[in-house]
Amino acid sequence: MTGTGPGDREAQARAEVLARALPYLRRYAGDTIVVKYGGSAMVDTALSTAFGHDIALLKQVGVNPVVVHGGGPQISAMLKRLQIESTFIDGLRVTDAAMIDVIEMVLGGKVNKQVAGLINRAGALAVGISGLDGGLISARRLQRRARESGVETDRLLDLGFVGEPTRIDPRVIYALSGSGLIPVIAPIGAGEQGETYNINADTAAGAIAGAINASRLLMLTDVPGVLDGDGQLIPELTAEDARRGIASGMISGGMIPKVETCLEAVRAGARAAVILDGRVRHSCLLELFTEAGPGTLIRAA
Repeated sequence: MTGTGPGDREAQARAEVLARALPYLRRYAGDTIVVKYGGSAMVDTALSTAFGHDIALLKQVGVNPVVVHGGGPQISAMLKRLQIESTFIDGLRVTDAAMIDVIEMVLGGKVNKQVAGLINRAGALAVGISGLDGGLISARRLQRRARESGVETDRLLDLGFVGEPTRIDPRVIYALSGSGLIPVIAPIGAGEQGETYNINADTAAGAIAGAINASRLLMLTDVPGVLDGDGQLIPELTAEDARRGIASGMISGGMIPKVETCLEAVRAGARAAVILDGRVRHSCLLELFTEAGPGTLIRAA
């Protein structure tokens, strides 16, 4: 006779969770998911450990995850150690020649291997690369106009070696994923003359998701998602809804570039993008394998 004690009820509850997840597992089997990893999920030990396990699990159930990571706090810490002062304009770090060497060392070295290590320790095989490897990310100097009293002017800002992607060559991603490996990518790109550019991790993840026609771009952030005028989470937006939200001011501040990245990824070929609360443990699994994930999904229509 089957027992009905607390242990049995817990086992039954777990089995029911797995059964409910089955349709979602089938939906994403063989698909590619791009995950932008940063924020609290990257610096909180419990969250980072859970993240590594989530990415490993995705690979084991037949999904092909591609991770693009940030590293702003780690870069700031190293620059402080080396007594190199940082200046920010509109949230972007002004990057000179000396600083780009440090950024490449931290992002493409220490942080990149740490993120890959989280996944490897969880039982999968991750390989850390940067956008310089295999010609993955071609870039140019980011052109941004100065603002005065909130109004854009004709004056261009000089941000140094801050770049934006011009072309994504995904062959190295396909080669790694096809061999059962998980690519973990540092957002660094190469210019036409071989110069190195520091690229915002959100922007790099969006460009990669569009180029490889990812089923989902999951952007882990430190906010619940897009909120309406009453501060309530909006579970889903069409691209047109998102554009209207920006125009009306409902979507404002730091959320604007995140939404614009999602819009560009969807326009370029990703099936949908999600601004996801990375402070929630297992947020990637909740988004993909349950009915209502902890974030805002943006799709073309």
